[in-house]
Amino acid sequence: MKLVVAVVQDKDSHRLSAALVKADLRATKLASTGGFLKAGNTTFLIGVEDSRVDEVLRIIKDNCKARKQLVSPVSPLGGNVESYVPYPVEVQVGGATVFVLPIEQFQQF
Repeated sequence: MKLVVAVVQDKDSHRLSAALVKADLRATKLASTGGFLKAGNTTFLIGVEDSRVDEVLRIIKDNCKARKQLVSPVSPLGGNVESYVPYPVEVQVGGATVFVLPIEQFQQF
């Protein structure tokens, strides 16, 4: 058994959740916040049999797309003003960061 931990952008969470339900996969959703953009994310915890890991990864890949977004950098407070960029910059957001962990034991009560 494996635990798939997927951190996805909030914009993709509803689509991914619906796809997991359609595939008869259970998941726990946790609200989370990204460290770089300080934007909302959703972290999915998905326990699956080893034989279904590739299916889960495919579903995540199909439903979580990377996109470009303009962000306004936060001004430095007491930091290095020379390196501060005062205009919005385009960054890639979205997609999914996925970890697959081995599970020693699973119990459901």
